[in-house]
Amino acid sequence: MSVAIITGASRGLGLALARGLNDAGWKLVLTARGAQALHDAAGPLGVTIPGDVADPAHRERLIGAARDLGGLDLLVNNAGTLGVSPLPSMAEYPVGALREVYEINVLAPIALAQLALPLLRQSEGALLSLSSDAAVEAYEGWGGYGSAKAALDQAMRVMGAEEPGVRIWAADPGDMRTQMYQEAFPGEDISDRPLPETVVPAILALLTGRPSSGRIRLA
Repeated sequence: MSVAIITGASRGLGLALARGLNDAGWKLVLTARGAQALHDAAGPLGVTIPGDVADPAHRERLIGAARDLGGLDLLVNNAGTLGVSPLPSMAEYPVGALREVYEINVLAPIALAQLALPLLRQSEGALLSLSSDAAVEAYEGWGGYGSAKAALDQAMRVMGAEEPGVRIWAADPGDMRTQMYQEAFPGEDISDRPLPETVVPAILALLTGRPSSGRIRLA
């Protein structure tokens, strides 16, 4: 049975993917910052370990839990932060807040990937880091989040070139009806955006088809 770690698994795409992989028979290690929300939403789906992916000790616990389940076939770097809301211009972005955006959206996923790679090499597994079209397009107000995702994309591209035995993807799921997207557009109606569940079949197909490492558009 395959084993996956999913970060940001208490809501949105992380939770939807956890449900999809659980239905497909995967064993799961699931994490998010909110302990109660994680337990309530994802408790029945796998091993839940609340905590912050920016915490080195927490990252070690996640890898240890996967090892206890038999190894690791998939790491999903889904946890992230939008940053300041409403979205500020880059000229006015508080540097302290920007530092947190980079810590959670860039450095933490890279650090978790580094810990996961020995297990992923053994299983010839996969690393999926969630990206955004803001990583490649210049949208007003999206400089913090978008530049962080661009940095993560490039790190995954390089890691993919360096790790030929592991599939490493930066995947853009498109706009979704999530809490983070609502925070980007406070007070606006986002009900026309697709639910995260609609993206899960594309991710399952990605895991089955195993295309070459690189940037993937899921929507």
